[in-house]
Amino acid sequence: MIEVLSPAELERAEVSGKFIGDTLRTLRERTRVGTNLMEIDAWTHELIDAAGAESCYVDYAPSFGSGPFGHYICTSVNDAVLHGMPRKYKLKDGDLLSLDLACSLHGIVADAAISFVVGTPKSDEDLRMIEATEAARAAGIAEARVGNKIGDISHAIGEVLRGYGYPVNTDFGGHGVGSTMHQDPHIPNDGRPGRGYKLREGLLLAIEPWVMAGTDQLVTDKKDGWTLRSKTGSRTAHSEHTVAITADGPKILTA
Repeated sequence: MIEVLSPAELERAEVSGKFIGDTLRTLRERTRVGTNLMEIDAWTHELIDAAGAESCYVDYAPSFGSGPFGHYICTSVNDAVLHGMPRKYKLKDGDLLSLDLACSLHGIVADAAISFVVGTPKSDEDLRMIEATEAARAAGIAEARVGNKIGDISHAIGEVLRGYGYPVNTDFGGHGVGSTMHQDPHIPNDGRPGRGYKLREGLLLAIEPWVMAGTDQLVTDKKDGWTLRSKTGSRTAHSEHTVAITADGPKILTA
């Protein structure tokens, strides 16, 4: 299903997007060496309830996961890159943490992710990897214009990631959002320009580059059945924004 939102729905989307952006900023400010991932999940639950929002994750049970997710935010650490299930783990100095959050507010979903180093960075490569995902995200967003194709977004993302020297996995990527979290069109993190669905005013897209150092192969954590890790154990990063396609160009809602 591909939803095209009305002007009134896009106004509600801006509220949802601001909530997601504000929440991720608050969580980043609170997170430090020694913070438990379960604390982050509890903080997220409190913020969602206080805003009158609805979690997109708690009851989420897609084919690629092991039953309902059961938590309020994805917390992916070091070699974990996507769908990181919160667990009893205290963050250590130098851990590379990605937080991915999607919620519905006033009936419209927004989705975003950030990656950052907790405490002191262990290497410049961690910061470079985060930079690569953010630069690729910006390049993809720049192509999210009326009349362009999904392939234009995908190609722009892939060009940046490969330019930084990272292999690209296209199993998971960006997607449409609206009244539900995961909708068509799928937005791979690499592709051919001029191909795919033609972008229209009113579309809401989650654009999300992610990388793993030195590999494009994923494995699923056998303990929780959800967390996706790099096959080689290398570190990872993930960045995401929800963007509205408007007549005046792309509008980032989750900044």
